[in-house]
Amino acid sequence: MSTEAALAKLWYGRPGVLATLLTPLSWLYAAIVAVRRAAYRAGVLRTHRARVPVVVVGNISVGGTGKSPLVAWLVLALRARGLRAGILSRGYGARVEGALSVDADTDPRDAGDEAVMLARMTGAPVVVAPRRATGVALLERAGVDLIVCDDGLQHLALARDLEIVVIDAQRGFGNGRRLPAGPLREAPSRLAAVDFVVVQGARVDALGTDVPRAWQGWHGTLGMQLALQAAQPVRLDEHSAADASRPLAAFAGAPVHAVAGIGNPTRFFDALRAAGLTPIEHPFPDHHAFRAIDLEFGDTAPVLMTAKDAVKCRTFAAARCWQVPATAQLEPDDGRALLDHVVALVRSSPPA
Repeated sequence: MSTEAALAKLWYGRPGVLATLLTPLSWLYAAIVAVRRAAYRAGVLRTHRARVPVVVVGNISVGGTGKSPLVAWLVLALRARGLRAGILSRGYGARVEGALSVDADTDPRDAGDEAVMLARMTGAPVVVAPRRATGVALLERAGVDLIVCDDGLQHLALARDLEIVVIDAQRGFGNGRRLPAGPLREAPSRLAAVDFVVVQGARVDALGTDVPRAWQGWHGTLGMQLALQAAQPVRLDEHSAADASRPLAAFAGAPVHAVAGIGNPTRFFDALRAAGLTPIEHPFPDHHAFRAIDLEFGDTAPVLMTAKDAVKCRTFAAARCWQVPATAQLEPDDGRALLDHVVALVRSSPPA
């Protein structure tokens, strides 16, 4: 069993002996978080305030919840409203000390896989910076109207004007314990202070009554679905047709290899099954550094992978390798409410 599989069993299964043994460490972790937050409130630790509004899309638990697709949706929807949003990310595993501007051709080993994926999905200015204040300066010089942070809810060194927390409806908060005994970075009570809670994989009515009472944001609780799009070749070159995408239905009727190195690979595999495909599951650790051998399975069946994995495989992937992007979909009223709030925030902010 891989480390991630063992943690998933510990965090999302029934609490056992190991979770109980780790509970004192969870108390210590919670105490450190509380002291750190108090230090920022008291001004002992300094907070950087950007010249443009900052929206943070994060979570209070470890693992994939659908943050990055929501970031992409928000940036594209704001563009349709006439606003230019920049994306700021820490860049998991990025080889950068200051700040790095990211585009669709940036090496994911330099910027991290999610940052490159977002650059390809949105075409927006994307900056990776371990110290986010440095990245803010780069985005401000690019002339953005606002900054959307992909993750960073717990990065209190950067002041924010709006907080959005994403929750996976299927996984929820697991066993409800803090790290390392459970998946929580912060207590569920933290949700009472955030602006919006977006529940991925659930239909949520206007009053949020379709989800647990604790999953309520200050301004509302919204429902979101992740929808798989048509498959696209992982390796695009001068010989690839511009319209080379294929509907997922074209892969039905025979097994396909499904590759996922994301926080919750099962979500990708289940989505392929729901689309009528028969996936042979190949889960990898989150942010896995893929090699060509990882995509060899001893046959000629198609290989389908997530967009996040594809950015790391495009230089060596074979013609039978396809990426399946997932896009966020919000109910029209929910999406409109969120956008209206963000647009009003930008419009009411003083000029940078």
